[in-house]
Amino acid sequence: MIEVIPAIDIIGGRCVRLTEGDFKSIKIYDASPLDMAKRFEDAGLGRLHIVDLDGAKVGHPANLTVLELIASSTGLTVDFGGGIKTDDDITAVFEAGAAMASIGSVAVRSPEALERWLAKYGGERILLGADAREGKVAIDGWQTETELEVVTFLHGWFDKGVTQVFVTDISKDGGLAGPGLELYEEIISELPELRLIASGGVSETSDIERLDAVGCSGVIVGKAIYEGRIELEELSKYAG
Repeated sequence: MIEVIPAIDIIGGRCVRLTEGDFKSIKIYDASPLDMAKRFEDAGLGRLHIVDLDGAKVGHPANLTVLELIASSTGLTVDFGGGIKTDDDITAVFEAGAAMASIGSVAVRSPEALERWLAKYGGERILLGADAREGKVAIDGWQTETELEVVTFLHGWFDKGVTQVFVTDISKDGGLAGPGLELYEEIISELPELRLIASGGVSETSDIERLDAVGCSGVIVGKAIYEGRIELEELSKYAG
């Protein structure tokens, strides 16, 4: 069964959500990141996806204290991303308690660094993120578009040792209008052995069921939880 992975996006140490990656569309939520993490854990969920939006914007992790607090105060398996560019960055993320580092822009801008990290840490500790707009990869917190076809991009990294990826359909993210099923079907058809985590657009549990049917191994859910579209109790059956 598909695993539900709740998301916490952080700006200035607070839980926020953006729509289609637009920093002008920021919505701040009252709960602290630690409080939200504990709610997820209490609901029986085992994973947590943390996005350091400050880090993504400035180019280095900026909310490691939040990561350390959550990792030390819960038993959640945390993946953390946002601004990881250097060997020191990824070391700091792991030292702060992340089980996995989410890597995005580096895979495009500094592929040799990602190859080095895959060799050092293994595919199980690297979660490759591919953000797609109209089938093309976008980087730098979705602010920079490339000409890389997302399926070709993922294929190349799978051949180099990546075992798990999360793919965000930017046009769906934060819109609560349903996930990009066609994109995920295409990826799974081309790369059936790759563990694919869907991200973006989930608004109700039926979306999760559809992603499960397509063959996704996991789904990241954010705004639907914060907006009360999906109750945490509904997600306990998807705990990994």
